[in-house]
Amino acid sequence: GPGPGVMVLHSFWGLTPSVKSLCDDLADHGYTVLAPDINFGELPASEQEALDHLGKADPNRLASLVLSSAKLLHEKSTEGPIGIVGFGLGGSLALWASVRLADLVSAGVSFYGSQQIDFAGSQAAYLIHLAEEDEYVSDDEAAFMEATMRLENLDVEVHQYQGTRHGFAEPDGDTFDPAAFDDAWGRTLAFLGERLA
Repeated sequence: GPGPGVMVLHSFWGLTPSVKSLCDDLADHGYTVLAPDINFGELPASEQEALDHLGKADPNRLASLVLSSAKLLHEKSTEGPIGIVGFGLGGSLALWASVRLADLVSAGVSFYGSQQIDFAGSQAAYLIHLAEEDEYVSDDEAAFMEATMRLENLDVEVHQYQGTRHGFAEPDGDTFDPAAFDDAWGRTLAFLGERLA
């Protein structure tokens, strides 16, 4: 579509039908959507298989794909800066890319992804969705990330969803929580509508 650009970065489960469905929903809301396959075709059958695949991934290849995809999307959309929405691994990459491409990204949404980086130079606003119990993102790590963002006077909105675990927004895993996902996705659409309008 002709609207503002939104890049969607999936989790270690890969570019699944449910991720494509979210992309369709964003397109229905008027966005130009790009979802690069950061698993390079792999669709793991189990969490352990997904972790094994992630452990073998070439970080330079992954970074290059994310950055080039964001630049391509920015070129194809005519509405100014883009937004990035990521899940787990994709959420971490979304946060990282928002700093690396500060002049292109005005909105970053992370579902249970974190980054322990310097957010200096970022021009994005952030919406962070966290699980109550997360074996991949500790409370201290999440608090440190938020504090680092706020040190740069960035606009940060953080929500933690009670009774949820890592992956609560993904039907492909066994920790999916439909009510929490609906709540988080509604907030995401509102946030993107405000930041990319």
